[in-house]
Amino acid sequence: MWQKAFDRFLTHLFRDGELNLTFPDGTRRRYGDGSGTSVSVTLHDPDLPRKIILSPDMAVGEAYMDGRLMIENNDLYGFLTLAIRNIAAQGNPWFRRPLEWGRYALRQLRQFNPAPRARANVAHHYDLSGELYDLFLDSDRQYSCAYFRNPDMSLEDAQAAKKAHIAGKLLLKPGMRVLDIGCGWGGMALTLARDYGADVLGVTLSSEQHTLAQKRAREAGLSDRCRFELMDYRQVTGSFDRIVSVGMFEHVGVPHYDEYFRTVHRLLNDDGIALIHTIGRSDPPGTTSPWITKYIFPGGYVPALSETMEPIERQDLFATDIEVWRLHYAETLRHWHDRFMANIDKAHALYDERFCRMWRYYLVACELTFRYNRQVVFQLQLSKKQDAVPLTRDYLYRPDKSETLQQAAE
Repeated sequence: MWQKAFDRFLTHLFRDGELNLTFPDGTRRRYGDGSGTSVSVTLHDPDLPRKIILSPDMAVGEAYMDGRLMIENNDLYGFLTLAIRNIAAQGNPWFRRPLEWGRYALRQLRQFNPAPRARANVAHHYDLSGELYDLFLDSDRQYSCAYFRNPDMSLEDAQAAKKAHIAGKLLLKPGMRVLDIGCGWGGMALTLARDYGADVLGVTLSSEQHTLAQKRAREAGLSDRCRFELMDYRQVTGSFDRIVSVGMFEHVGVPHYDEYFRTVHRLLNDDGIALIHTIGRSDPPGTTSPWITKYIFPGGYVPALSETMEPIERQDLFATDIEVWRLHYAETLRHWHDRFMANIDKAHALYDERFCRMWRYYLVACELTFRYNRQVVFQLQLSKKQDAVPLTRDYLYRPDKSETLQQAAE
């Protein structure tokens, strides 16, 4: 039964391209129209067809990690490009739709993130060895989408451009109080303090990130203007001229969106500006890959713009600007993958083969999802007043913008 259902599933899915599949019993089948580069895969687990039917993301990801699914020449890019492009085009066959409806019905429960659970979810990913992140991130440890103003930019330059673009949207003046929600290893906060004269508080739930951010502030001589606290954003008190949050909203959880934007409203001064930078989906609300949830980002979710705007409106905040970045994260992830693979021997010294295969699968799958399956980045500029920012975007693109802001900070 499972073999026939699996064959029907693959026949439905792979219509473009060519997949040559060797089953555990040695049977070979070809799927697709034969166009493009052929990809050959061998299954070494007789239970894999059943597992893939029930949960394709989980089964394929785990089988690749364990070596139960082998790709000829280890062409992970070729295999996932073929799979993701066809998934985006064909969607699920009718017999898998009830399973997907069930996942959607349970998403509120799976994304319930009170402070203790949020702390545990963060630790799962961000409290890994700091040496791992040194293998693939830029020198400032920016673990979010870079901004490629031109395709030839280095990763370091593109990450610096991202920070400058965000600083421009914040319209900073020296001495302004800034809250950085989900500050990571401190790169954004340190930049805003050093280059723009801001007084910054960064908050994170990661012990590893908190320790390094504090160390970096001390070494830069910025401890008086750039503080870091190990705390949940919901526990922050006081008021701020500016709020910035980069790559953290994906961890909030749909049940907490009202709480999140209510907190932004509570902490933001009446004429303040907030900038929320988040991965987003350019299709209707959905669910998170179970493989990503289990192995990479527990509690994580990529929101649709529609489900993000409703709580913003309910909390009486104006969306003064919404910008959509297309393919910038695909380019960022390509840089991360290439750096990780260039340091694969060092990665093996830190973690075992299964972890390294998992991490590579994560980087490649995410990159190709941005390229081929409607994933983007949203930048939401918010304020309590609709005239808190200029009425056009011209202020962001003046040639002397960054020089003027930095001179003002000095």
